[in-house]
Amino acid sequence: MRILMLSDVYFPRVNGVSTSIMTYRSALEKAGHEVTLIVPRYHHDTDENRLIRIPSRRVPMDEEDRMMKARDIRRTLPLLQRTAFDILHIQTPFVAHYAGIKLARQLGIVAVETYHTFFEEYLYHYIPHIPDAWLRFAARRLARSQCNAVDGLVVPSRAMLDILRDYGVKTRAEVIPTGLDLSAFAGGKGENFRRQHGIALDRPTLVHVGRIAYEKNIGFLLHMLGVVKKTVPTVLLIIAGSGPAVGSLKKLVGTLGLSEHVMFVGYLDRKTELLDCYKAGDVFVFSSRTETQGLVLLEAMALGVPVVSTAVMGTKDILQPVMGALVAQEDVHDFADKVVQILLDKNLRSSLGKQARYCAEQWSQPNMTRKMLDFYRQISRFGDDR
Repeated sequence: MRILMLSDVYFPRVNGVSTSIMTYRSALEKAGHEVTLIVPRYHHDTDENRLIRIPSRRVPMDEEDRMMKARDIRRTLPLLQRTAFDILHIQTPFVAHYAGIKLARQLGIVAVETYHTFFEEYLYHYIPHIPDAWLRFAARRLARSQCNAVDGLVVPSRAMLDILRDYGVKTRAEVIPTGLDLSAFAGGKGENFRRQHGIALDRPTLVHVGRIAYEKNIGFLLHMLGVVKKTVPTVLLIIAGSGPAVGSLKKLVGTLGLSEHVMFVGYLDRKTELLDCYKAGDVFVFSSRTETQGLVLLEAMALGVPVVSTAVMGTKDILQPVMGALVAQEDVHDFADKVVQILLDKNLRSSLGKQARYCAEQWSQPNMTRKMLDFYRQISRFGDDR
């Protein structure tokens, strides 16, 4: 198949959407399919085959993101018309959504969209001075309008699909999580990371990886850490990533008296440092309320790192088998009890680590890619019948 993808975000911007796109694009191309990707131009871009970078402008109040110029997307039409695309896949609901709908019509192909982000639980962190209820209403209405405008909808979790149905979304949809490239998560040397950052090899260590944003609920983990410290006085929490909440979280660390127990390490190279960081942890901790899937849980599990996490939205699907993880309530004492249990029991850590690897295998990239291709074919036939 020849697939055209559009997204408002892609590497070098690091987040779950970029990772999902890269994962599927790589898997589809390995399977013999051709993927062309239209994304914003950043300051430090990498050249890739069939990657079209669109001139973009800065997004107010967000230094990491860029907004593509719609007129420059329209100018790519003559180039795109030289390829007989089979399907157009929209990855984000901003400029890419509206430009993608128009391009699909002009190219005479069907449009599929992935609903990556639970905006109802997201917007109020970034748009101040507007009542929460108004923002939730606007998010629901926009999601219903956009999702009903495409021919097919890809949703990473059953919980997110149920919410969209409650919104009034009628579009044909399939639950297809982002698959994990297990070969990319087969290494990692935690000892190297610990030595590089001056962490004692026997120090009890927790790890959190992800964008440092308000909706990730990392503040809860800091309060939880304060409870763990009472039983495990030398505990350390490594926070890998960056984002708009870094400043406020660092202030909270100081307020809670945790400066000697928290280490912010920023973004890490996915092929080297990030693997070492995961492996440096005795426990991976996670408490986001808005994940449509929770890829970092799978990444930690693939590396054999036990997980303690709340099970909300998309993380429910991953944690439902309760393999390789202890599921906690969003209560600092319940969460802390489970973390302490793993830190103090070497045999439990080892057992959960083995289970975690097995659990991650069920989410392999080839399995999910086959599901995506089947859905593409179904939607393409549906489009032909309209």
